[in-house]
Amino acid sequence: MARLPLIGVTTAVRALQPGGITFCAAYTAIVSSLERAGALPVLIPSNVGPETLRALYDQVDGVLLPGGGDLDAKYFNESAHPASDPPDPYRDSAEVNLVRWAIDEDRPLFGICRGHQVINAALGGSLIQDIPSQCEDPLEHRLLEGNPRDYRSHVVVLNEQSRLAGILGELKIAVNSIHHQAVRDLARGFVATAYAGDGIIEASEHPSKKFALTVQWHPEDLAADDPKMQALFDAFVAAARG
Repeated sequence: MARLPLIGVTTAVRALQPGGITFCAAYTAIVSSLERAGALPVLIPSNVGPETLRALYDQVDGVLLPGGGDLDAKYFNESAHPASDPPDPYRDSAEVNLVRWAIDEDRPLFGICRGHQVINAALGGSLIQDIPSQCEDPLEHRLLEGNPRDYRSHVVVLNEQSRLAGILGELKIAVNSIHHQAVRDLARGFVATAYAGDGIIEASEHPSKKFALTVQWHPEDLAADDPKMQALFDAFVAAARG
C-alpha cells in the first residue's frame, strides 16, 4: 500500500479562559477535509523552537495554514489597526517560517482565510487591516450573528486561466465569508485568481510552483456537502502525494 501523504496543519496557541493553561488547537473541519482527501493530517505545534519546527517541516509532504485571528501587522511593516485581534506570537512566527520554507523548496502549500493573508504577508505582500473602515462600499465579509459558518454570503468571480478555476470547474461560485482583513498588494510571484464584487482579492496562487494556492473563504465548512469545495483539498493532497 502506498504511503499516504503527511500534511502539516498549523495550530493556534490559546487558553480556554483568560489566564488559563494554553493549548495548541486546530479546527476539526480542516482535519476531516484532509482525511477525506486521503491525507494523514499532522498538527504542528506553534510553540516549538526553530530547530524543532524545521524538523517537523522536513517530515511533511505539504503545509496547510488554516483560518484564525489576525496576523501581527509588524510582518507587513505596519502598526496594528484598532480593530485587529490580539496577536498570537507563536503562531505568527511559526507560520511565516513555514511559508518561506515551503515556497523556497516548492513544497505544496495551501492557505485558508488567515492562511491566505499570512502567505501573502510572509512573502512581502501587504494586507487591508479592516475592510469596514478602510474600504469604500465593501460587501459584508464578516459572519453576521445568527448565521452558520457555511452560510454563503457573496459570490466570487474566478480567473478562467487559473488553477483554482480548473479545480472548482466554475467561474462564479458562492462562498462563505468570515473575515475583516484581506490581501491588499500581492506578494511577488503570486497572482489574484478570484475577486469579490467589491474588488477584494478572494484567492491567489503562484503559477510556477507545484501547488501554492490560497482562498479567503472557508472551504472546510462546505466540503462535506459540496464536491467542488472538497476538490480543493483533493488537489492539494494529490500535489503532496507526488
